[in-house]
Amino acid sequence: MRIHIATDHAGLDFSTRLQEHLRSAGHEVTDHGPVAYDALDDYPAFCIRAAQAVVADQAAGIEALGVVFGGSGNGEQIAANKVHGIRAALVWNTSTAQLAREHNDANVISIGARQHTFEEVTSLIDAFIATPFSGEERHVRRIAQIADFERDGTLLPDPRA
Repeated sequence: MRIHIATDHAGLDFSTRLQEHLRSAGHEVTDHGPVAYDALDDYPAFCIRAAQAVVADQAAGIEALGVVFGGSGNGEQIAANKVHGIRAALVWNTSTAQLAREHNDANVISIGARQHTFEEVTSLIDAFIATPFSGEERHVRRIAQIADFERDGTLLPDPRA
């Protein structure tokens, strides 16, 4: 599988080590930056480029997922989710990593590098990659509703109206 990675300065060490871990597991890894530590770097472009690459690969039929890091992972998730077709999930334990894939067909995982050890991070990412989307009708239906809104603002009627 191809894995696209992006971070900010807070996750740079994890990103470098994680790339080695993923390559040793047989994955193809593309690093979208940064390449050097800069405490004032701006993560949005890195994360958006990684997300765009995931969408492009998936559209081309290439099995791909993304991993974005930051101090908390919040901003990185927000940035990735601005890319049409991305479903980025902030995860903090194995269950949220698995459910992101199983229920939401998330294609990007976001992790707070300052919130976890490297061992925890690798465990979360390995669980995310290994978990398939369930394909259950209720999950497919909900993802389609999100995609409809993303495409043209369509929402189901408000049941309170």
